[in-house]
Amino acid sequence: MEEKKEENSAGEAPMEKREGEKYSQCSDESCRRKMKNYVSVVILMAGLLIGSIFVDVAQFFGQQGVSPRVLKNVDVFPFDGKTWVAYSEPVITLQVLTDSKCEACDPTEYLKWLKRVIPTTLAKKVEMDSEEGKAIVEKLNVKSIPAFIFDENVAKTDVYAQAQGIFEKKDNKYLMNTEQVGFKAGKYLETPSVSKDNPQIGPEDAKVKVVLFSDFQCPYCKSFHETYRKAISEYKDRVLFAYKYLPLDFHKQAMNAAVAASCAGDQGKFWEMSDRLYGSQADWQSTEGVAKFKSYAAALGLNAANFSECVDQNKPKDKIAADQEEAANFGISGTPAFFVNDQFIGGVVSYEEMKKMLDEELAK
Repeated sequence: MEEKKEENSAGEAPMEKREGEKYSQCSDESCRRKMKNYVSVVILMAGLLIGSIFVDVAQFFGQQGVSPRVLKNVDVFPFDGKTWVAYSEPVITLQVLTDSKCEACDPTEYLKWLKRVIPTTLAKKVEMDSEEGKAIVEKLNVKSIPAFIFDENVAKTDVYAQAQGIFEKKDNKYLMNTEQVGFKAGKYLETPSVSKDNPQIGPEDAKVKVVLFSDFQCPYCKSFHETYRKAISEYKDRVLFAYKYLPLDFHKQAMNAAVAASCAGDQGKFWEMSDRLYGSQADWQSTEGVAKFKSYAAALGLNAANFSECVDQNKPKDKIAADQEEAANFGISGTPAFFVNDQFIGGVVSYEEMKKMLDEELAK
């Protein structure tokens, strides 16, 4: 069949076609131009693919960068002079509320411990007197610093799964109970209240207030009672001393003793009964019921009928429960524990130490 040639309307090189067919071929120059374009695209795509693989490997082994593709297959790798370890837990944002002017509030050692326990933690210090700090204190009702506030990702960690009790959820934040994990408060932002329900000695408007949480069956409280009473004797004209009940669950007669002391207080003999309870701790701590406490009331000259009614009906239960709840709010779980203004002391101290604290507060 005879082949025909046609010129296109633009006067370009003629295209060739067979009869009954559309144009299907091109001139040598046109084909070469198109082929160059196709080859360029192929080379570019191949280069990108090969280059990506090369960069992954080269960056990783040359320590020039980190490739996500490589990271999927390793748990430990060196980079920029450090060894990096992969964790399955999310990044945790931690706000540390502190006061740079308070030496005892320095959270550095606590943060080291937290980083070991929750390695994916990113900590940010927030000054208590900054606008952000004030907002945190108000919103989360923070009572002491340093305070540790975690974001919601902490709930996805193994630590949270094993010890939820050390975190208090407030909105989408998690406030750590520092007392439970053994972090000592550097400074309290508020102190326990003192009301007419609390046994107390000293001026109500005193510059210095001492508030003691104690358990009559606690042997350490018995040791501290002598120091406390001596301080009362010397400073009662200048310092307000108050007592709060914190009977511990594992002391089987502690609650009955607290009830007895409170009922004696209704007749104006709290301090006399407390002296008797601490002084005779060995005599009643292994007993049951309240018979022993009734005998102490009789020895102190209390109205026996009124005392027995008060004890038998457990009339002080709400008062004692309020003290226990307040202690829990301050993270206090052991005795003796006391405040000298905003200073918190957990445990027994000598009279010399107690006197030094009182003198320092009075001198401010």
